[in-house]
Amino acid sequence: MGSPKLILASASPRRRDLIARLGLAPDAINPADIDETPTKGELPRDYARRMAREKAEAAASDDGFVLAGDTVVAAGRRILPKAEDETTARQCLELLSGRRHRVMSAIALHAPDGTVRERLSETVVLFKRLSGQEIEAYIASGEWHGKAGGYAIQGIAEGLITRIQGSHSGVVGLPLYETRALLKTAGFDIA
Repeated sequence: MGSPKLILASASPRRRDLIARLGLAPDAINPADIDETPTKGELPRDYARRMAREKAEAAASDDGFVLAGDTVVAAGRRILPKAEDETTARQCLELLSGRRHRVMSAIALHAPDGTVRERLSETVVLFKRLSGQEIEAYIASGEWHGKAGGYAIQGIAEGLITRIQGSHSGVVGLPLYETRALLKTAGFDIA
């Protein structure tokens, strides 16, 4: 008997690429469409966990295991948005310039029997102090679009980061160590 069916509750090409590093390819892609608005006073860690769980539940199937994830960039208790415009991206980069911030990457696995397992990866990232010219050059790259906190660590922004403590893959969007452990406990055959 082979591995159970795996459904990825994300259309993110980064998450598909990352899960391939574990030697897995999803049997189906079923992006969850949920309201991603943080609740009043919700802390970043709680928000990341809730989003991953709600995405897994929204895409739930009795036909297989549904893997969902959410990545949150936080400056203190503040949840930074996904940058959808240049102004937001610029504001995020100005806020993160020269300071440490946390990236929470939560994953949830919804089993056909309705059980949900969860894991959380927390990574500390430090940007160099960014000049106005560096910020504008990054904005011009367009790489920030749709990215939590207005940057993508797997691209040009990596050259602006002086230190990372934790999971690089978690900052990209899927913490591989935690994902592997979660899938193994669910019975997936992973080397």
